[in-house]
Amino acid sequence: MVLLVDPLTGLSHMLSHPFMRDALLAGTAIALVSGLIGYFVVLRSQVFAADALSHVAFAGALGALAFGIDLRAGLYGACILFALLLALLGRRAAADDTVIGSVFAWVLGLGALFLSIYSTNRSGGAAGNTGISVLFGSIFGITSSQALVDSIVALLGALAVVAVGRPLLFASFDPAVAQARGVPVRLLGYLFFVLVGITAGEATQAVGALLLLGLVATPGGAAQRLTPRPFTGLWLSAAIGVVSMWIGLTLAYADPQLPPSFTILAVATAIYFVAFLVTADRSRARWPRRSGLVTASDAREGER
Repeated sequence: MVLLVDPLTGLSHMLSHPFMRDALLAGTAIALVSGLIGYFVVLRSQVFAADALSHVAFAGALGALAFGIDLRAGLYGACILFALLLALLGRRAAADDTVIGSVFAWVLGLGALFLSIYSTNRSGGAAGNTGISVLFGSIFGITSSQALVDSIVALLGALAVVAVGRPLLFASFDPAVAQARGVPVRLLGYLFFVLVGITAGEATQAVGALLLLGLVATPGGAAQRLTPRPFTGLWLSAAIGVVSMWIGLTLAYADPQLPPSFTILAVATAIYFVAFLVTADRSRARWPRRSGLVTASDAREGER
């Protein structure tokens, strides 16, 4: 517990390990894009869709392994493909619960099929370890090259969210008015789901398919409780994600018995709980979607 006795020495020792530097590099970028896209996931009430994509990530990763393809190719490919499918089958490029539930059940069946195929072609121990890694993440096990690729993909995703943030915010608040003013609402909907798919693939490598929803939705939920200002909330969500990643990785390093996926989400959940307590004595700042209650100054906050 050197980190507690002498934090500076402990931090220096922690950063001397290559696996820790790789985890921090990839984890920071993944948490950043997760916080940014997660804010819109909560704002657009698409948390169930993100949950469905967590199971898609599991099925895609195992499908790639079952057929001898690179795991990340199956992970990203399946998440993006099914994200677009959800957008196409829904109204206004936004998936509804019926579509999500149908895809959800089908994907779970595919995941079971691919796991069976992979298990029969590999030894039981190897298949089991890989399955656990996909389900619960293995950020301490990524290589330097993987960390570099993951961080580049995540940063590009974050830049894309920032680039379309203003029109996406407008389209999320009032799609009818946004479309009347020339905003490509449907195209933004497709792009949003592609970004959610990429983020799901990234988050799976950090906290696993079963837990990625926490990294995506929890920071956004906490930020929306803490501030009603959209662009402030967007960056606050990103900050909560990154801080949760840093503290979570540090705790997991300090106590090897704690898996990093648990500590990362424990910190994020604790922040959300604090936000809930802080805002419990006053009415929650709700986003009046599809109504005229959002002021023009709120929608144009980022223009100044």
